[in-house]
Amino acid sequence: MRSAGAALSGLRVLEIGDLPAGALCARMFADFGADVLKLEPSAGDPARRVAPLIDIGEGVGEGAFFSFLNARKRSALLSREALASLLVEADVLIDSLSPAERLELGVDHAALATSNPRLVVAAMSWFGDDGPYSDFCGSDAVCRALAGGTQLVGSAEGPPTALYDYQAGLVGGLTAFIATLSSVQAPSRRGRRLELPLFDAAIALADYNVALSWATNGLDERWGVNRFSPNFPLGIYRCKSGWVGVTVVTPVQWRNFCSLLGVEDLGRDARFVERTGRLQFADELEARFASRFLEKTAEEWFSLALQKMLPLVVVPSVGELLDTPEHRRRKVFETIRHGSRTHEQPASPLRLQDTPPLHGGSVPVACADEARWREFSESRAEVPLDHGDPSAPLNGIRVVDLSMGWAGPLATRHFAELGADVVKVEACQYPDWWRGVDDRAIVFEQRLYEKSPYFNVLSRSKRGITLDLTTEEGRRLVKELVKDADVVIDNYSAGVLSKLGLEYADLKQANPEIIMLSMPAFGTDGPWRECRAYGSTLEQASGLPTVAGRAEDPPSMVHIAYGDPIGGLHAASAMLVALYHKQRTGRGQRIILSQVECMMSMAGPWIVEQSANGHVAARMGTRHPHHAPHGFYRCMGKDEWLLVAVTDDAKWLRLCEVIGRPDLASDSALATPAGRRGALPRIDDAITAWTTTRTPQIAMEELQRAGVPAGVSRRPLELLNDPHLKARGFWQWIDRELVGPHPQPSPPYRDSLETLPPLRPAPTLGQFNNEVLSDLLGLEKTGIDALREAGVIGDRAVRPEFRKSRAASGRST
Repeated sequence: MRSAGAALSGLRVLEIGDLPAGALCARMFADFGADVLKLEPSAGDPARRVAPLIDIGEGVGEGAFFSFLNARKRSALLSREALASLLVEADVLIDSLSPAERLELGVDHAALATSNPRLVVAAMSWFGDDGPYSDFCGSDAVCRALAGGTQLVGSAEGPPTALYDYQAGLVGGLTAFIATLSSVQAPSRRGRRLELPLFDAAIALADYNVALSWATNGLDERWGVNRFSPNFPLGIYRCKSGWVGVTVVTPVQWRNFCSLLGVEDLGRDARFVERTGRLQFADELEARFASRFLEKTAEEWFSLALQKMLPLVVVPSVGELLDTPEHRRRKVFETIRHGSRTHEQPASPLRLQDTPPLHGGSVPVACADEARWREFSESRAEVPLDHGDPSAPLNGIRVVDLSMGWAGPLATRHFAELGADVVKVEACQYPDWWRGVDDRAIVFEQRLYEKSPYFNVLSRSKRGITLDLTTEEGRRLVKELVKDADVVIDNYSAGVLSKLGLEYADLKQANPEIIMLSMPAFGTDGPWRECRAYGSTLEQASGLPTVAGRAEDPPSMVHIAYGDPIGGLHAASAMLVALYHKQRTGRGQRIILSQVECMMSMAGPWIVEQSANGHVAARMGTRHPHHAPHGFYRCMGKDEWLLVAVTDDAKWLRLCEVIGRPDLASDSALATPAGRRGALPRIDDAITAWTTTRTPQIAMEELQRAGVPAGVSRRPLELLNDPHLKARGFWQWIDRELVGPHPQPSPPYRDSLETLPPLRPAPTLGQFNNEVLSDLLGLEKTGIDALREAGVIGDRAVRPEFRKSRAASGRST
């Protein structure tokens, strides 16, 4: 493993605090060659002792999650003296200490702006610096419950059944890396402090649900294991051997799915043409088709689905995932040394072709290094201090956005929020599919595609234009746009851009310094390159469902389309690494981001556990292998739940005091997590007897006042009235043509220099045609009018039958 010459070599990153999100953010810097020094207390980071534990030699066990989060770092002893000297020369401080810990160690973020004016501080916490929850005790599951990430998962009767850990921390770490790296390369780096609440970051996973529920004026409900509104079938089914993951959305996919399984009559039934109609009859439909999967193996169904271009995929166990030949060929996993042993874990999926991430390395021994910076074989990068007015981190950067749906638009939304000029390119003939897939005449007559709530939340703050890329003039204009751009992003199906003459080699001729990122589901060079996938497909293929849910359930999904937001966060991260390298060297590059590999990071701890121990622990729903009690408890009201997470023995005693059970507190058999796990039915009954007499909000507040981590399992729509989010002004109401005022979440980070631009509504189709074509490309009004007359640009979506008539007459399709 070599760090000199890597994309981020020369950067000095200091990590303090024990939030997993901070550890992941720091590890991503280390992945690309930054010198990351982790300062730990004398007993080591507490995560070293969190299950699942792996044997690192000589009878010592350390946490699999810790191992995943800390490869390629160094570790030194945390002390006031070490901090004082290191902070003067650090480029980045990733700080997840509590305010009391900062005070004790003399860490003053405001003073650092003077002592080290180039320092970027990532101030990470569960709930932020202010607001009603700012002093709350957090945990991964508590954060996700409050952020709307648990209530829709699990059996319809309840309780919700969410993964117990290792998710919010990863989402928060990715978000922090995006904000921090963008600030490192900002035009002004003076004392910039980023406030990064993990709660705010986790809400990005619920954007879709909040927007949809608000637009339909209805609370979403929990439909059952592996069922998520509005899609059906979206689930995991047992086969002759193995499991197969299914996602069917469009009417054509439904007909092909029914043909594949030999139930053609269902495909012709008018009741089931639309996905919402199918969801209403889910039990009836599954009774007809689910048993058909038992006739073939999961591998056989996957092969047949590839031929029909259907989004079906094998759902592997973690062991099967590690043994998959295609993943082996693609070097999806890396070997890491931890102590005297080695294991495998997901390698960084940020596959920059010219400056790839480091592969392999070791996990540091606690406090084994000197508290000083390492010398590099190349000189440290020095960034001149800009004494002008501070500007947004990505001010002056331009992105040409050819992506659609959720993943790509989420990545470019971060760029827009951080100050970049994002030009979103659609076609009137084929708009972004998140405007809707409904081809009824009324949709076009009333422009209902402009009212798509999830399109409007993902494409805000961008400039939208239309260009028919099937025409020679459309392709020429997009190349002209690329000439002065920094980044291009796309998520077209394999082969589409090459047929259009818009592949990386083509765009590089227009701009030799261009960065281009593509987001195939399963890579671009193997037998799975043509596999159709949604975000749900990516989760199904990642190994995560086989460690989620209760032991008696099938492999269980935890999100309607998990792979989409996770892919988007990784895409933004990859583009920022490439942009940092370009600003240092003037060289752009190609990035191929396999989204299924991005999803494997969410299964990282279990992959480490499988590799190191030869197995993973049995599934346990929302129970926790380290903490007890840990789970959902019914509260007053219909389907109301509270997540309680007792993360240490002191909190157990506080819990007993709050619920009025001194007998439990004095029971020596319950003094340890192991003892409590053996008595969970008794403990659950005691907690439930207390929670059912209270609303979840009141129960949460009582427990949190006593220092016990607890969080309401919010329905996504309820986030709009969450008292903490309201107090912090998190929801912004923005007016938009054809929609009116509608809620938008704030960016999940705050900049102390107050340079982030205000949010702007998502563009209507072709809204910025005149502005972009004239200001950026220099076209006169007559030229723009000619493009509109020829159908190359426009501001109204074209009905399918009109697309066909244009094709028949030799015009664009």
